Amino acid sequence: MELDELDKSIVKILQKDSRRGVRDIARELKVSPATVHNRISKLIKMGVIRGFTTVLDYKMLGLDVTALILTSVDGKHIIDFEKDIAKHENVVAVYDITGDFDVAIISKFKNISELDKFVKSLLRHPYVKRTVTSIVLNVVKEDFRVKLPF
Repeated sequence: MELDELDKSIVKILQKDSRRGVRDIARELKVSPATVHNRISKLIKMGVIRGFTTVLDYKMLGLDVTALILTSVDGKHIIDFEKDIAKHENVVAVYDITGDFDVAIISKFKNISELDKFVKSLLRHPYVKRTVTSIVLNVVKEDFRVKLPF
């Protein structure tokens, strides 16, 4: 899957501001709107672009508790567990990790009570051996828009 310079430029622009219109991007890159539209469609079909989103301040929206939950899971069922837990509405990210734990879960909740219910539901899951939960005290940076390697 090779991206040419135009694809890379489009991705960079959309990463900074996914609200940018096709015509605006075309004007900046000095290509036709049809070309930009076709390239974006191709990037979506290739899976490079998985969606368009807004960067939110979760605290302002009432989600005051962010938790990192490290989970030890029965080895034969890690993938099943990850797929299952990824469907939960409070789960922001699920990572298959190395080290003492198998899965890292990032989740957001209105309050500690909601987090408590979630952790207890994890512990009732048949494949979970144990969990360690850390509560985020202050968010210093929370932005999945990383510097791209091109």
